[in-house]
Amino acid sequence: MATKSFVSLIALAAGVEAGAIKQRATSTQPDWFQTSPNNYAGTTATGAAPFLAATNPAPFGEATYVPNAPLETSEPISGANGRNIFHLMGDLSPYFSPSEGFGVKEYPLPKGANITHMHMLQRHGSRYPSSSEGLDTWGTGIQKAIANGAVFKGELEFLNDWSYQLGKEILVPIGRQELFNSGILNYYNYGHLYDNSSKIVVRTTLQSRMLESAENFLAGFFGLDWSKNANILATIDSATTGESACANEASSMFANIAEPISTWQKTYLKDRTEKLRRLTGNYNWTVTDTYHAQSLCPYETISLGYSEFCQLFNYEEWEGFAYLMDLEFAGLSGFMSPTGRAQGIAWVEEFLARVEGHYVDVPAKLTGANMTLDTNPVTFPLDQSLYLEFTHDANIVSVLTAFGLTQFDDFLPATHRPKNQQFSASKLVPFAGRLNIEIITAPHQVSTKRSSKAGSKSIDYVSGTGETKYVHFIQNQRTIPLHSSFSVCEYREDGWCELSTFLKAQKHSLADAQYPYACSGNWTVKGWGSVRDGVPA
Repeated sequence: MATKSFVSLIALAAGVEAGAIKQRATSTQPDWFQTSPNNYAGTTATGAAPFLAATNPAPFGEATYVPNAPLETSEPISGANGRNIFHLMGDLSPYFSPSEGFGVKEYPLPKGANITHMHMLQRHGSRYPSSSEGLDTWGTGIQKAIANGAVFKGELEFLNDWSYQLGKEILVPIGRQELFNSGILNYYNYGHLYDNSSKIVVRTTLQSRMLESAENFLAGFFGLDWSKNANILATIDSATTGESACANEASSMFANIAEPISTWQKTYLKDRTEKLRRLTGNYNWTVTDTYHAQSLCPYETISLGYSEFCQLFNYEEWEGFAYLMDLEFAGLSGFMSPTGRAQGIAWVEEFLARVEGHYVDVPAKLTGANMTLDTNPVTFPLDQSLYLEFTHDANIVSVLTAFGLTQFDDFLPATHRPKNQQFSASKLVPFAGRLNIEIITAPHQVSTKRSSKAGSKSIDYVSGTGETKYVHFIQNQRTIPLHSSFSVCEYREDGWCELSTFLKAQKHSLADAQYPYACSGNWTVKGWGSVRDGVPA
């Protein structure tokens, strides 16, 4: 019996093999790699959507465990003393939430209050260098110099065997992870706000890193079948066409920052350039070479996991690098940019329209908004509780400027770093940085002096008051105190502002942006520092 069974198995196996051979020879192969619809997923059941932003009693507790990370960011840096240089890389910083915040502590939602809407403006994840930065050209120049006899030594000896290995523009792996993680984080915080009876409209652009950032975020928020929950409205990105709704934007942005950037580079990199020049043989090493080498530290780290360029610079020089990025973004789209407010006013008006429950009713010539999309209920729905949008670093800065968040209107001199500086590109727009705006409904007025303990209803509310709505700005998981920018918003330990008060303050934002004059007017920048309020002086 055993022998017969064994023979039967051999025959069966032979038959299967013969059948497989015959099948490979046919043109009717099944799709072996099809994953949906999945009829054999096993038992599945989805639990309740979380609402951590409303229920977390300790939003920002002390970290007790740091998991392994794919990037090596713990290189010994002279003068760092345990501080992280990857928090000093401006818009090239991998995502982090600034532990010091923006001037107020974080508080849990008081018992009985509800977050009713959340509007998010999310930057794309970590990417390869952009085409305009010239790092690939610099890498080619180094290799040509070596081919022509240049020999680097000392700290630069690694350049003798180094080659440029980075791509351009698209997300690097950690960039995909940053957006996936952001999707998960935002789901835990706001998943309860999603109404699963209909799809939400999510806005992004067709630029590769933008569209993929949205897709990775949605995969984190909803899962890999996110298309059942969201429709992506992807428009053409001016970053790929060079055509901006604000005509003066491109011509003024880089002209405005050229002088201060050059001045500060020569200031903070002077000593380092002299030291490195002594290690370059017959290669004429300049301040520009030093800056390119410093820029390759964040780019190689996020792309390859580690970079030997990082240790060429001490902590003070990394502080100088961070300030260079502050100068850049303040002048590109912040309060020191003549088109800073104009660049962000369209999104501000869209936000205000959604909160007030109507379509954008401001002429396009006053904001540059796409009125075809902003007056269409399919592309500009008003019934969502979650509004998710994906954008660039400069756009986020311009939106903060257009809102009039004067907490960030520091004057940044080109020759030195000021004390008590509030505007920080590293803290505001690291890779995958995001602005979350919560609309909160409370049963009573919330006390301006809050309890840090969840559920203390008697302490958190002002007796004898009725239902009150608030707006809460959160940049990279840290509260932006609205009273620091708007005198009409009373001082509050939680940084909130009554929604009606905030909306009154925003009635001036459109006029303050001076969009027609800023974007189409005949003006010139008189010099660095002549622009202080995000509009032409």
